[in-house]
Amino acid sequence: MVVEINDIKVGGGNPFVLIAGPCVVESEELVMRTSEEIKKITGELGIPFIFKSSYKKANRTSKDSFIGIGDERALKVLEKVKSEFGLTLLTDIHSVEEAEGASPVADVLQIPAFLCRQTDLLIAAGRTGRAVNIKKGQFLAPDDMKFVAEKVASTGNSKILLTERGSTFGYHNLVVDMRSFIIMKESGYPVVMDATHSVQLPGKGSTSGGEPKFIKPLARAAAAVGIDALFLEVHPNPKEALSDADSQLPLDELSDLLIEVKKIDSVVKKL
Repeated sequence: MVVEINDIKVGGGNPFVLIAGPCVVESEELVMRTSEEIKKITGELGIPFIFKSSYKKANRTSKDSFIGIGDERALKVLEKVKSEFGLTLLTDIHSVEEAEGASPVADVLQIPAFLCRQTDLLIAAGRTGRAVNIKKGQFLAPDDMKFVAEKVASTGNSKILLTERGSTFGYHNLVVDMRSFIIMKESGYPVVMDATHSVQLPGKGSTSGGEPKFIKPLARAAAAVGIDALFLEVHPNPKEALSDADSQLPLDELSDLLIEVKKIDSVVKKL
């Protein structure tokens, strides 16, 4: 299946699409700077690009963790990204109300992994008519995702993407089974590799840890399996990020990684 989002085609043997941006809207300056730079990089490399940033982070480890700069303010920042750079936009939602509030701005509504079985949320997202990217829960087998996708599809909306972000492997660790992309693709929907959340070490103290040295090998391996899109959280200075500081890719390392992934993608899909 090919999912068309504005002028971007995801799946069906098309070249991989990049979904990337900082984890959360920390400030207008950060989001504008990062989106402009990623647009420049992907434009030079000829890679379709969907900008990602959460306007709100409702599933943090600690009650004291940064949630956002305010919903209305953050959505206005994302709206500015769309209007100034002409980018297709993805953001997370956590409730039925957020589906309604974010859909006028976002082209893709993302369902966080912990919420991937919430029927009301999935149906609300589907009813907006926007594309829906569903993160596979760390607790689900890949073939369970066909039932998750059916909830969105029941609204008549088939613009669905399924994202791998690692499965729970003991305490404080995740593992990516590369077979999951093949299994999820059997549902008929495009598959996405989230190479940054997959390197997290969840619940290490009051924040999630991470092993960013594994971002690049996981991205390359997933491309070799034949993913339809690559998801990366990217930050100019990850160590200063207000969310997922230990698992975001430095912005200055993005171009080299995309060159490698594009080469692999071209071989696998015979482009």
